Amino acid sequence: MRPVTGYAADALQEGLREIQFERRDLRPDDVAIRVTHVGVCHSDLHAVESLTAGGPPLVPGHEFVGQVVEVGEEVTRFRVGDAVAVGNIVDSCGRCDNCLAHRESYCREFPTLTYGGVDRHDGSPTQGAYSTEYVARDAFVYRLPADLDPAGVAPLMCAGVTTWAPIRRAGVGPGRSVGVVGLGGLGHLAVKFAVALGARVTVFTTSAAKAEAARALGASDVVVSTDAEAMAALGGRLDVVVDTASAAHDLSPHLRTLRLDGTLVVLGLPERYSVEPMALLGRSMTVSGSGGTTETQEMLDFCAEHGITADVEVLPLAEVNTALARLARNDVRWRFVLDVTA
Repeated sequence: MRPVTGYAADALQEGLREIQFERRDLRPDDVAIRVTHVGVCHSDLHAVESLTAGGPPLVPGHEFVGQVVEVGEEVTRFRVGDAVAVGNIVDSCGRCDNCLAHRESYCREFPTLTYGGVDRHDGSPTQGAYSTEYVARDAFVYRLPADLDPAGVAPLMCAGVTTWAPIRRAGVGPGRSVGVVGLGGLGHLAVKFAVALGARVTVFTTSAAKAEAARALGASDVVVSTDAEAMAALGGRLDVVVDTASAAHDLSPHLRTLRLDGTLVVLGLPERYSVEPMALLGRSMTVSGSGGTTETQEMLDFCAEHGITADVEVLPLAEVNTALARLARNDVRWRFVLDVTA
């Protein structure tokens, strides 16, 4: 077994604490990675807040980058010293139709989550990358582009591919008009991707104060979604709307901005949505999630070509509780990343 230091939470304590635990010995197709940077995702916060008494400590962290320190005997894609990245799943059955289509996040036997999951081989709980080392199956490890800031790449492994995959599936490109609802961790990447793909981007926000930031990211237009007149002026003008807002809200005003057969991509997944049935007429609506291994590598290659990373604030791993507390207050622009080496 491999001794590791990490930060864990349990239901009986306030905040995360440093712990010592063990990673498994490498299997033939495993890669051991020294973690250098790990993103702080809203799902990490939800996981910590949802812990129940009696369960084992949980080490969060499912979007990270690092350096290969050891490889299994069957691994040919990586060598010691390679810079790599890992996302929110680390294994799948590899046999079902979804896995064979390289959409492993929809594995019919359920993918193995980077933390809070169950190892497919020994049944042990998976622990995340708020830690000094991680061991993952090589098929779910990705080469880190050399010219990109590692801290900025970490959130691409969750927030990035979650926005990239449905945007690509929706055919976003030159001559297309895209609306982005919400300008947070997901939304700012949706803007960057759509602009780099050649689309004209409109950002919908409830805060006029975000207009300057939206334009700095490349948006051509900014609309305050509570302004009924401004929303009506966009009626039937957009090809795709990417909704990243995490608070409960009405989808109807955004649906009405779509052209005939336009597509609404729903990513924020709040507790509930409301929608007027008449607003659905003449549109198609896609509820979409993270991509698979092929889409993830495609995203990283695209980011390398266009110099795209997440906009991040970096804190030392020891300040993880500060990051989570500020994230709970929405006090970040646009994503926290923890430096495990600091």
